[in-house]
Amino acid sequence: MTKVRSVWPPGVTPYFFLLPALIILGLTVFGPALQAFYLSFTSYGYDLTQPPQWNNFENFRRLLGDQVFWQTLKNTLLYLVGVVPILAIAPLLLAILVNQKLKGVRWFRVAYYTPVVISMVVAGIAWQWLYAENGLFNQILRGLRLSQQGIPWLTSPDLALASVMAVTIWKGLGYYMVIYLAGLQAIPTSLYEAAAIDGSDGWKRHWDITIPLMRPYIFLVSVISAISATKVFEEVFIMTQGGPRNSSKTVVYYVYEQAFQSLEINYACTIGLVLFLIILGLSLLRLAFLPTSESGGYF
Repeated sequence: MTKVRSVWPPGVTPYFFLLPALIILGLTVFGPALQAFYLSFTSYGYDLTQPPQWNNFENFRRLLGDQVFWQTLKNTLLYLVGVVPILAIAPLLLAILVNQKLKGVRWFRVAYYTPVVISMVVAGIAWQWLYAENGLFNQILRGLRLSQQGIPWLTSPDLALASVMAVTIWKGLGYYMVIYLAGLQAIPTSLYEAAAIDGSDGWKRHWDITIPLMRPYIFLVSVISAISATKVFEEVFIMTQGGPRNSSKTVVYYVYEQAFQSLEINYACTIGLVLFLIILGLSLLRLAFLPTSESGGYF
């Protein structure tokens, strides 16, 4: 039987299967990203219908003196520090809890996962009502006589950002719990039985077995939650609009504000480019300090 020779060099064929996806990514991701990079070094002036004018690093000089940008960058870093550790630890504890063979445990899994399927718009409005001056939280505080005036959850510069963080944490607990639950169910029960024979029982067995084997999942959740925290937008837009006094305004919201409210498209691209470089630097730093396995991989 005659063997048909391919007209393409070996190894080229798989790229033809990738070509449709690469074209779509090029049109929707890579192309706009390159255009945004170019716009970072230009300015439009007063007429947006005219081509942008090259202005070298003028947008970056403006950024260095922009106090609002530094405030939003600080808020974004606080959001990162405040949200990621909780979303890396609390869902794991929930996953260990709902992984037990208890009666009605499936209902608990559904209850913890329900916030994930709720739209952020609906969740933001609901939490805005809870945080209101006459909302449920302040009514409870008044009922317990802990605060007669109530707490200005969303109108205080000291509390607004933390109040929005609470919504992000509440919304993400169930999602990351499912990731951890998949990892827990992949751990052989024989390991726990052997640990019990060696005297490791209760929470100690989780410290000796569960945590070491779940490290890849903890790393995955940390990365995903960090990405979500740096690009948080819906919660801020719905609940606080970045106020009061920019205390809850994040970098992504500032990009939206400059691009679509002030029509400073070039300056918004500059802010986005700086945010991209910061995230890239943090990611490389995190990978540099991440211990690898003997096989050379992270998993």
